[in-house]
Amino acid sequence: TEDEIILFEREMKEFWTKLKSIYGTEQINQTLALRDSCKESIKALSEKWSKKLKEGDLMIDKIQEFSNEILQKSQRISENQEHLTEIKSNLNQEEEQKKDLTDSIQELKEELMKKKEIISSKKKAAKERVERLCKSKVLFEERLGLEIRRVHNEQLQFIFRHIDHKDPEKPYVFTLSINEQGDYEVTSCTPPLDCIAEFQLKVRETNNFSAFVANIRKAFTALSYK
Repeated sequence: TEDEIILFEREMKEFWTKLKSIYGTEQINQTLALRDSCKESIKALSEKWSKKLKEGDLMIDKIQEFSNEILQKSQRISENQEHLTEIKSNLNQEEEQKKDLTDSIQELKEELMKKKEIISSKKKAAKERVERLCKSKVLFEERLGLEIRRVHNEQLQFIFRHIDHKDPEKPYVFTLSINEQGDYEVTSCTPPLDCIAEFQLKVRETNNFSAFVANIRKAFTALSYK
């Protein structure tokens, strides 16, 4: 309190007064000078160490900051490594998918080539068969009164005459093709015959084309008498 401070100052004055009377002014001054020198030395040392401590604190802060920065960089490196690992994994998967796709494409190409070869072979066989039929044209015309015409899509049209004794020029016609399986297939028949499917199946089994044409002519002849 303020009273205590006043009391303390009074006691200090009394103390110095007694001290001066006992030791003398010169000794007191020397003591005070020594005291002040000690104070200065202590002050200088305190300032020096205070500065050192501040520098130490700054150094500690710098070290901590540097440590934090290293930690952050380490974390970023770890994250980048994980990301890189993920990218490598994705690339490996894409490479596998690419290889699978390439293999599938190659398989499809090979399959397509085989199908093309089969189709080409069947077309060639069909064309050769049509050619053989055309070469047999004269024989059929002479023996069966038959006219053979090549129509669109590599089909052959067979025209019979001299069947109906009432109208010898009346045409009896069926059109024949060779399907993708290489089999004979009747695409049209005028007038229609109920037995045409049976004849078609039989020629596929026996490959006896002459008998097939003869049977159709017989069926047309039988139909003319109905």
